[in-house]
Amino acid sequence: MANGGTEITERAPKMRVLIYSDDAAVREQVRLAIGRRPAADVPKVEFVECATAPAVFKRLNDAESAVDVLILDGEAKPAGGMGVCRQAKDEIYRCPPVLLLVGRRDDGWLATWSRADRVVSHPVDPVALAESLAELMRERAQRLSAAQ
Repeated sequence: MANGGTEITERAPKMRVLIYSDDAAVREQVRLAIGRRPAADVPKVEFVECATAPAVFKRLNDAESAVDVLILDGEAKPAGGMGVCRQAKDEIYRCPPVLLLVGRRDDGWLATWSRADRVVSHPVDPVALAESLAELMRERAQRLSAAQ
């Protein structure tokens, strides 16, 4: 407490995390696994959900509502997260880091092709997902502070 017993609170910064999956249950599973904050040393998360690839790219191209990290479902249909990741890395200037959810651990080579920054396999392991997201958020924060 400061100022004679008055608690000073600042609005803590948030990072926007875009979740792409055509399956609402997968998006919910990801949100629940992450919670409000994936680690104590990173900002709280504000989720943005997209069910289609065109919605992802519309959001990525909207400068006013920048996204900090992408979580893409590699099993999404009709456009899978791996293809969306590759296209985003090719087309989006300073593309945010991407965490890719893959159907099988053996799909790691495809994740490499897509240029994903981190990979977690289905079914979602909440600990692995939160740790991977926290790493990407830390890296993003460092890049943003270095750019200023």
